[in-house]
Amino acid sequence: MSRVRFMSPGELPVRCTRSGKIKIGCRQKNRLLPVFLMGTGLLTAVSLIYLQIPWLKLFSRVPDVGTIFWKLLHLDFSRWSLILSSLIETIGITVLSTFYGLVLGLVFGMLGAQNILHRKWLARFIQAFFTFLRAVPTPVWVLLMMVCLGMGPAAGIAGLCVHTTAFFTKSFSQSFESIPQETIEALQATGVGKLGIFLNAVLPSALAQVIAWVGMRFEINFSECAILGMVGAGGIGFVISKSIQGYEYGTAGVAILLVFLLAYGIERVFVQIKKKIR
Repeated sequence: MSRVRFMSPGELPVRCTRSGKIKIGCRQKNRLLPVFLMGTGLLTAVSLIYLQIPWLKLFSRVPDVGTIFWKLLHLDFSRWSLILSSLIETIGITVLSTFYGLVLGLVFGMLGAQNILHRKWLARFIQAFFTFLRAVPTPVWVLLMMVCLGMGPAAGIAGLCVHTTAFFTKSFSQSFESIPQETIEALQATGVGKLGIFLNAVLPSALAQVIAWVGMRFEINFSECAILGMVGAGGIGFVISKSIQGYEYGTAGVAILLVFLLAYGIERVFVQIKKKIR
């Protein structure tokens, strides 16, 4: 017979078996796991039935995937200048959209944090509004901006900035709300204004989290720039799309390789920055 030993209030029950092993269980959470798995399986089955994917045809095309990748590996540097200029354009779109989104995200994140201004109605309104902005995918915003601004980098920057601002607003407001309330109250007692509290206490305390969010979003924006270029937003994605459509796989391979190397470099840079801050 196994023996059940309950620890102090608030702790999980510990079950000691004959072999001496200790099992920690939470009945309430364990009951939800089968429900979650069954729901996931049901949704998967319904999706497969609804989409009617031709699996036999799909598997018959698998060898073609290897052929395409083999063609991409035959790198062609004859259009290097075009690839490089497009890559620089992509970096510019990424930097500007991230920077504008960062500035706006800090402002709206401060307004959306309930522990700074203590205006619950304002915080809820901002959170609801930017939830709507995040619900609309980035390509939709870019296409809408292309209607307003025309094709080119400006539409890419504006469309990415909308989604980036919404992302930063939610992330930053949550980071700001994690600051201990005692710190804020201590500064308020000394007569420091709300802006001073934000600049001198809240923002420095949440700086590591802010940089982590910025690094992740910068990587996302760079990846999305490569995709959005295929729909006319400028950048290296346009070169990749046109090269593949023109069966210039060697040129596309060079562009894809540069995207991969730059994305990896961006990740390593932000990792080192976060290590130094910690």
